[in-house]
Amino acid sequence: MSLLVLKFGGTSVGSPDRIARVADRVLRLRGEGHSVVVVVSAMSGETDRLLTLAREIQPRSEGRELDVLLSTGEQVTIALLSMALEARGCPARSYTGGQVRILTDSVHNKARIRSIDAARVREDLEGGRVVVVAGFQGVDEAGSITTLGRGGSDTTAVALAAALTAAECRIYTDVDGVYTTDPRVAKNARRLERITFEEMLEMASLGSKVLQIRAVEFAGKYNVPLRVLSSFEEGPGTLITTEEGRMEQALVAGIAFNQNEAQLTIQGVPDQPGIAYGILGPIADAHIEVDMIVQNIGGDQTTDFTFTVNRNDFEKAMEVLQRVADELGARSVSGDTRIAKISVVGVGMRSHAGIASRMFKALARESINIRMISTSEIKISVVVDERYLELGVRTLHDAFELDQEPAGQSPS
Repeated sequence: MSLLVLKFGGTSVGSPDRIARVADRVLRLRGEGHSVVVVVSAMSGETDRLLTLAREIQPRSEGRELDVLLSTGEQVTIALLSMALEARGCPARSYTGGQVRILTDSVHNKARIRSIDAARVREDLEGGRVVVVAGFQGVDEAGSITTLGRGGSDTTAVALAAALTAAECRIYTDVDGVYTTDPRVAKNARRLERITFEEMLEMASLGSKVLQIRAVEFAGKYNVPLRVLSSFEEGPGTLITTEEGRMEQALVAGIAFNQNEAQLTIQGVPDQPGIAYGILGPIADAHIEVDMIVQNIGGDQTTDFTFTVNRNDFEKAMEVLQRVADELGARSVSGDTRIAKISVVGVGMRSHAGIASRMFKALARESINIRMISTSEIKISVVVDERYLELGVRTLHDAFELDQEPAGQSPS
């Protein structure tokens, strides 16, 4: 009898009727002979409602008490789903993240999982129960409730699957798999049958909202078979797996984009060793993640330093950067929240030249100016003005013929 870990997002459990449908799906899998652990998010809209309440009390709510508040959303869902299963004659038991002992660090609102004590879950599974676990949350060494950030329930599910050595971790969402890009932007986007951990990791980190990046990291690190499926219709979904055994390899797997970006620039800082750390060290100390970085050296022995952060961190990053600028004697600090990042991703890029030129040629043809460029072994990212986002995505999707099944094409 194989063990499956299922994760259902907020839309999937957004009403009593949908929770009942989740319970019916779990029963079908049990009937096929599987043991089942279910990880759930808060009901759709609940986290936003709680955030609104918090901001009415304290406009810039963060830290320990916000985690205490936000964790209550999942507690409601695990109880309701367990009740629905019990009502159908299926023994079930619910657990919060702290009860399972999902141990995290103490960085509130963005905690990272350190370990999981799965003993209680195993005991319940051996006793024939379905175990329902609250996603998105854990507990630190001091016993304080922590949350894992937006999409953290995906990470909870994959981490539990790794701890339990599950046969597969299935992520049920409001889409039926991973697409070559967002179908709302490019109507001819195609659902992928398979995608590698590396490609999915890049897609998630570059803005694809199907999975949280840390969930993909966990899955790749512990080789957890990961499948994305629809909560509302039957289908094979998309399997996220290793690169081995893939008979046909597309040059580009997909086009990712992120509108939630902001750009910051500090100008006229001394061109000397350690200046990058002097700028980015305080940013990191503020728990702000930096994405793309460009440094330009001027003829007057000074340098301009530009980097991007999540748009939600923009104001905090600007405060830190203003302080750094005063300490370093910089000429000025500026920022822009009207930018977007577009990326092409594919492991096939390792063995084929010409991807970058094909990308830049396509964007130039539409008069889309590139502000920043970043590359890795399997991706190329560009920053453009926000108003060109959708045009840029559609242009690149067509340029790489991603509406077609891969057929050994080469760049031209």
